[in-house]
Amino acid sequence: MLQERLRTTTWSNAGEAYEVSFDMDLPKIRMERKFPALPFVPDDTKDLNERCEMILNMQANGLKTRLKHTGSKCVTIGISGGLDSTLALIVIARAFDMLKLDRKGVMAVSMPGFGTTKRTKNNAQHLCELMGVTFQEISIGSAVTQHFQDISHDPDSHDVTYENSQARERTQVLMDLANQCGGFVIGTGDLSELALGWATFNGDIMSMYGVNCSIPKTLVRHLVHHAALTSGEELCALLEDVLDTPVSPELLPPVDGVISQKTENIVGPYELHDFFLYYMLRFGFTPTKIFHMAQSAFAGTYDDATIKKWLGIFYKRFFMHQFKRSCLPDGPKVGSVTLSPRGDWRMPSDASSRLWLDEIEAL
Repeated sequence: MLQERLRTTTWSNAGEAYEVSFDMDLPKIRMERKFPALPFVPDDTKDLNERCEMILNMQANGLKTRLKHTGSKCVTIGISGGLDSTLALIVIARAFDMLKLDRKGVMAVSMPGFGTTKRTKNNAQHLCELMGVTFQEISIGSAVTQHFQDISHDPDSHDVTYENSQARERTQVLMDLANQCGGFVIGTGDLSELALGWATFNGDIMSMYGVNCSIPKTLVRHLVHHAALTSGEELCALLEDVLDTPVSPELLPPVDGVISQKTENIVGPYELHDFFLYYMLRFGFTPTKIFHMAQSAFAGTYDDATIKKWLGIFYKRFFMHQFKRSCLPDGPKVGSVTLSPRGDWRMPSDASSRLWLDEIEAL
């Protein structure tokens, strides 16, 4: 943990004591140390189960504190049938149980749009029924179509406006429903999405409390899987189907009823991005060092060109989308890596990524 001790030390010149300038010709060496491909996820099964249970309780306790502080007995959440909203609903149910509040105060809203598939829509409704929360379906199609007319946008143009209009309409629905019941909106976005800026400004990134804000995507999967293993047979089967569903915002029309927009095909594999994120934020390692570590961790899975490609995209997106993270809602800190503008992370929204991208290009 030397790197972390140096980074967090109270001595301003601590790093200087370890700097020695010299010139030396080094032979080409091969890295022999192995690094875990999933640094956020414990390798040991017993440790993983204990960690998952602890994290779920930390998330639930954070929300419990906010509910108790505000006196709210109602929350709204957009439920999509995907991983993040499923985990958020599991956490909300725990928090309500801790406070002995009626789960009917949880208003889970399915808002099918232009890209919603039958599989995710049905899973969302079935999940709410099994968990005993209030379920409501509000289609956003007509509202967004009207919005396209208002702003003179061609609905056949499936661009960023087409996608973000749906995300923002969903957020408006949730906010207004929360006003009606005297509650607040629970955000579902995770740490990996925040790092990549894979969220709509004034859309799904906005809420009154984000329960998943410090949970990386690779860990989200294990938390949902842990919840499945500790649930009844029917709920377990449903959660396993959610785990098998491709990660997607479902904003583009499906093809033959199947999800056409797969997130990892666009922004890259989350296991790579979580690896980059962990070693960049926790230890402050350079892109070159992270690249060589990734070569070791993902040997046989990704070649050098693939790792380099997604490393560059990670840094580019990370710097480009800081402005979104500057206005994050509150949420619980779980683990040592977070991006809260009020906690561990300080970064100007207009910081340049040029030095880091130049280093990656030179690899």
